[in-house]
Amino acid sequence: MKLIIPMAGRGTRLRPHTHVTPKPLLPVLGITIVERIVRTFVNLVPHKITDAVFVLGDFPAEVQEKLTEMCTKMGIDSEFGFQKEALGTAHAVYCAAEHLDGELIVIFADTLFYTHEPLNTEADIVAYVKQVTDPRRFGVVARDEEGRVTELIEKPNHDRFKEALIGIYYIKNGAQFRDTIAHMMENKLVGTRGEYEVTDALDMMMKAGAALETASVTDWLDCGTLSALAETTQFILDREGNQLFGDLINTTIIEPVYVGPGVTIRDSVIGPYTSIESGAEVNGSVVKHSIIFSNAEVADVVMDRSFIGHSAVIKQSAFSANIGDHTVIEYLTKPSTGVHKPPTGATS
Repeated sequence: MKLIIPMAGRGTRLRPHTHVTPKPLLPVLGITIVERIVRTFVNLVPHKITDAVFVLGDFPAEVQEKLTEMCTKMGIDSEFGFQKEALGTAHAVYCAAEHLDGELIVIFADTLFYTHEPLNTEADIVAYVKQVTDPRRFGVVARDEEGRVTELIEKPNHDRFKEALIGIYYIKNGAQFRDTIAHMMENKLVGTRGEYEVTDALDMMMKAGAALETASVTDWLDCGTLSALAETTQFILDREGNQLFGDLINTTIIEPVYVGPGVTIRDSVIGPYTSIESGAEVNGSVVKHSIIFSNAEVADVVMDRSFIGHSAVIKQSAFSANIGDHTVIEYLTKPSTGVHKPPTGATS
C-alpha cells in the first residue's frame, strides 16, 4: 500500500514561516505535520505501508532529504513526483502517475485528524469525512434516501449534506484512478473552479461502478493558517500533555507546554499553551500562547499569541507578533515591561 502526498503548495497563508520551510515540514510539538500524518496511517491501516510518494514543488534538495530520512526511520520507501504548475488536486496526484497502481491512500498534507474507525480495505473507495454545521465551504458527500453515497459535491449552495470531505481517500484500484485522471486531463474535464479535481475523478469512478464508503473522524485539525496552526497546537497540547526535553533553569512552567530537545530556558515563565522547538533559547522572558520555532533566540521579552521564526532573534520587547525566519529585532533602550524573573528554585 502506498501513500500519495501532494505537498507542492507554497503555504502562502502561513508566511513568513513558509518562505524557507514548506508547510508540511513545519513542526507541531517537535513532529512535522507530514510525519504526524504518515504515522497516523502506519498505525491505522491493516496492511503495511510500503511507499510514501511526495509530490513536491520548487523546493530545495534539503526537503527531499528530510522526507527520505523521515520515511527511513519508519521503514518506508520514499519516492517523489514534481508539480510545476498548480492545475488542481487531481493534477497534483497525477504528477506521481508512475506510482499510481495497487492500493493507494491519497492525503493532502495540511490536515491532521483522529479517528476510531478502522480502514475498510475491502471497499473500492473510502473517503474520510467530518460532520460540520455549515457544509457550504467544503466538498461534501451526497447520499440517497437509503444512505448510499451517490456523488461528491464541491462547496454546495445548500446545507442538506453535512459530511465534509477532509481530503483523505483510500483507493483500492490505483491504476483505475490514474487512468481516470488521465482521461479527465486529455479531455480537459475541469471542475467548477477550472481545475482537475480528485472529487471529480472519484465521481467518474463511481459512475463506472466503484462503490464509495465513508469513514468518520472525531477531530479534524487544520494547519493551513497561523490561527489554525495555533489552535491545532493547543488541541494537541491538551491531548498529549506537558513534554519537557530541554534545560529549564530558574524557570516556571504553566502547563501545558512543549519544550523540545536542545532548548535552554533561563529565568523565565513559560505557558500555558506554548511550544518551543529544538535548539531555541529563552532568557528572562514571559512567553504564553505562542510558538517559537527551532534555533530562535528570545531574551527580555514579554510575548502572548506570537510566532517566532526559525533562527530569529528577538530582544527586549513586549508584544504580540508574527516574526519570520532569521529575523533580528533588538531595542537599543530596554523598554519597561514589568517582567519579574521568577525566584530561584521556581522550576518545574
